[in-house]
Amino acid sequence: MHEFLFFTSWFVPFYSLLGAILTLPWSIGIIQRTGPRPAAYLNSLTTLVAFFHSLFVFQDIWNRDPEILVITWFQSGDFNLTFALELSPVSIGAIVLITGLSLLAQIYALGYMEKDWSLARFFGLLGFFEAALTGLAISDSLFLSYALLEVLTLSTYLLVGFWYAQPLVVTAARDAFLTKRVGDLLLLMGVVVLSTQAGSLNYSDLYEWVQTADLNPFTSTLLGIALIAGPAGKCAQFPLHLWLDEAMEGPNPASVMRNSLVVGSGAYVLYKIQPLLALSPVALNALVVMGTVTALGATLVSIAQIDIKRALSHSTSAYMGLVFLAVGLQQGGVALMLLLTHAIAKALLFMSSGSIIYTTQSQDLTEMGGLWSRMPATTTAFVVGSAGMVTLLPLGSFWAMLAWADGLVKVSPWVIVVLLLVNGLTALNLTRVFRLIFWGNPQQKTRRAPEVGWQMAFPMVTLTILTLLLPLMLQQWYLLPDWESIDWYITLSLFTSTVLGVSIGSKIYLHKGWSRSTILGWRFVQDLLGYDFYIDRVYRLTIVSAVALLSKISSWCDRYLVDGIVNLVGFAAIFGGQSLKYSISGQSQGYMLTILVVISVLGFFISWSLGLLDKLPF
Repeated sequence: MHEFLFFTSWFVPFYSLLGAILTLPWSIGIIQRTGPRPAAYLNSLTTLVAFFHSLFVFQDIWNRDPEILVITWFQSGDFNLTFALELSPVSIGAIVLITGLSLLAQIYALGYMEKDWSLARFFGLLGFFEAALTGLAISDSLFLSYALLEVLTLSTYLLVGFWYAQPLVVTAARDAFLTKRVGDLLLLMGVVVLSTQAGSLNYSDLYEWVQTADLNPFTSTLLGIALIAGPAGKCAQFPLHLWLDEAMEGPNPASVMRNSLVVGSGAYVLYKIQPLLALSPVALNALVVMGTVTALGATLVSIAQIDIKRALSHSTSAYMGLVFLAVGLQQGGVALMLLLTHAIAKALLFMSSGSIIYTTQSQDLTEMGGLWSRMPATTTAFVVGSAGMVTLLPLGSFWAMLAWADGLVKVSPWVIVVLLLVNGLTALNLTRVFRLIFWGNPQQKTRRAPEVGWQMAFPMVTLTILTLLLPLMLQQWYLLPDWESIDWYITLSLFTSTVLGVSIGSKIYLHKGWSRSTILGWRFVQDLLGYDFYIDRVYRLTIVSAVALLSKISSWCDRYLVDGIVNLVGFAAIFGGQSLKYSISGQSQGYMLTILVVISVLGFFISWSLGLLDKLPF
C-alpha cells in the first residue's frame, strides 16, 4: 500500500484539477437549482483526498531515497521531450503544506463568501490554483516549472479579477498579469538558452551540466539575470513588486493562498535553480541587492499603511526579499525553512484579518478598535500569527532567522543588520496593527462586531495550533540547531529587536483625524512610505512615458509612411489608368508608336548609365 501511494504521488495535482473540472456545471450555470455549494463541497473533497494521500507518503518517505520519475511526453526522431518529477521529503512536504493550507482556505471561504453568487467559480479557480502549485512542488524539469508558473500567472489574474464589476479590481488584475509577464518573458529566454546549451531541462541533468559548463562571463550574466527575473515577478520583488499590493482587491481567501503559497512558488523555483546561478557572480549579487532593497523598503512601506491587507502584503514582499537574500548568499536550506515558517504564520494573519473585514465591513485601521473582547478567537489567531512572523522564542521564525544568522555572522556580518532591521520593523508594524484593531475604545464599526462563525473560526484555530506546534515538528525533522552551537549574542540581538519593535509599536496611536501629520517633515515621510516611495509615479514618468512615446512614433510611421507609400502607389496606379484611358484610339499604329518611344527612352537611360560606369576610376 505504501509503495502504491508513493509511486502514485505524481497524481496528486490531478486531484485538484479534477475538483476544478467538477465545479464547471455550477460555474457556467448548467446546474442552478441546487445553488453553488455542491461545487464547493466537491472541490474540497478532492483537496482532502490529495492532502491525505500526500500526508501518508510524507510519513514514510523519510526512510527511503528520493526518486526521479521521467515521463516521455513527445518523441520524434532525435527530438525527445520528457518531464521529470521528484519524489523527495522536500517535494512531498511542500505538497502537504499546499494541500493542507488550501483545504483550510476553502473551509474558510465557505463562511467568508457564503452569499457570493459565483461561489462555484471561485472554488473552481482555487482548484486550478492548487493543481499548478502541487505540480510545481514535484517538478524536476525547468520547462515544466516554467509552464506551471504561467498557469499560476493566469490563475492570479482570474482570482484577483474575481469581482470584475469593480473598475479597481480590473486594474489590479491587469497590472498583476502584465507585471508577472515581464519576468516570465525573461525567464522563457533563459529556458531557451539552457535548452540549447545543456541539451536538457531536467534539473538533475542541469546540475551535471553546470559542473563542466564553459560560458563566457557575458553569457552567464545574461542567463543568470533571465533566470531570476521570473521568480522576482512571482515573489513581488523590486522592481516587479507593485502588483501584490494591488492584488489585495481580490477575495480574502485567495489572498490567504497568494501571500502564503503563491509568492513562495517563485522562491521555490529559485531554490531549485540555485546551482545554475553559481555560474554568474553578477546574478548572485543581483539577488543580494534585490532582496536587501525589497526587504528593507517593503518593511518601511508597511508601517505607513492604514489598510489592514496592504499592511500585511508588504511584509510578504519583505520576507520574500530575505529568501532572495539567502539564495544569493548560497543558503538554500535556510531559505526553505524561512518559506515554511512564513507560509503558516502569514496564512494565519490573513485569515484573522479577513475575519475582521467580514465582521466590520471595513479594511481601514483608523475605523477600528476594541475588538479583543468581542472577537477572542480572531484576537488569539492574530497574536499567534504575529509572534510566528518575528523572532520570538520558541516559534518557528526564530529558528529560521537564527539558523541563517549563525552561518553568516563571520562571512557577511552586514546581513545581521538587515535581519535585525526587518525583524524589528515587522514587530513594530504588527504591534501597531494589533493596537489599532484590538486595543483602545470601540468605534462605530466595531462596537457591535461579533465573532465569526465556525467555518471561519475552525481554520484559524487549526493554524493557531499548528503555528505553536511548528517548533516540535522542526525538531522531529532534525532542523533545529544544537544548543551547544547557538551563538547567544545573535540570539539576544534578534530577541532584543523584537522587544524594541513591540515596545515602539505599542506607543503608536493613529486617530482617524490625525491620519496625516500636521508637521511638514513627518507628513513628507508618511506620504513617501504610504505611496511606496512614489515608484509607480516614477514608472509612469519614465517607462510608461517612453513606451507611450514609442507607440505614438510607431503609429505615426505606420499611418503616414507605410500607409502613405502604399496609398501613393495605389493613387499613382489609379491616376495612370484614368489618364491612359483617354489616349486609347483603337489604332494599332498608335500602340506601336507608344512601345517604340518607351523602348527608346529605356535604351537611352541604360546606355547613359553604362557610360557613367566606364568613366569611374575602378
